[in-house]
Parts: sequence; C-alpha cells; structure tokens
Amino acid sequence: MPSRQDPVHQSRCDVEATLSVIGGKWKLMLVWFLRDGPRRFSECRRRFPEISQKVLTQQLRELEGDGVVHREVYREVPPRVDYSLTPFGRSLEPVVAALDAWGRFHGEYLLQLRRDRARAA
Repeated sequence: MPSRQDPVHQSRCDVEATLSVIGGKWKLMLVWFLRDGPRRFSECRRRFPEISQKVLTQQLRELEGDGVVHREVYREVPPRVDYSLTPFGRSLEPVVAALDAWGRFHGEYLLQLRRDRARAA
C-alpha cells in the first residue's frame, strides 16, 4: 500500500497525480515508443540517443515501479531484457495519442512562435 508521502496521495488534483507517474522529460516518449510492443534497452537507446544510459535506466525503473512498464529478463547469454507496457500502461495510449494529435495540429504554430522569439532576442 502506498504511503501518505507518495506523490499520488499528496496531489491536489487528478492531473497532478497523473503527472507524478508520467511526468519527467522522457517518460511519455518511452510510453509512446513502447506502444508498438516490447523493446530492448538497446532499442530505446538507439531511438533516443540524447538520453544518457543512467537517465534511461532511471526513467524505465520509475515507470516499472508505477506499474506502467513491465521488465522481462531472459536467461540468455548475453542477457536479454525487454520492456513493454502493462495493461495499466496501455491505458495511457489515448493520452499519448491526444498529445500526438495536438502536436501535429499545433506544431507549425509552435515552431513559428519559437522562431519569432529567437529573432527578437
């Protein structure tokens, strides 16, 4: 049972509780990447080369700890570890799809705003 110190119990609203699980620079991107099926750690590293190995490990462990990601270790040489979304993690698919659609719809506008801001600086 979670403690009262857990961010989900300390949240003031459901959005804050949700962000305590999926917040973080890379967590939603990892959920997005894992939506198509299990991936090895090395695949995640190749897909997101800008994430350090330490941060990737930390983000995956946190997602695993919150029940979003399942980590499967195979007894092989060399060792193989796959990461996949749990059913709980799959419940985030509509959230990720909505964010993806929002980004596609507003992407050009955001890009233009950033260009304008850079020119003004």
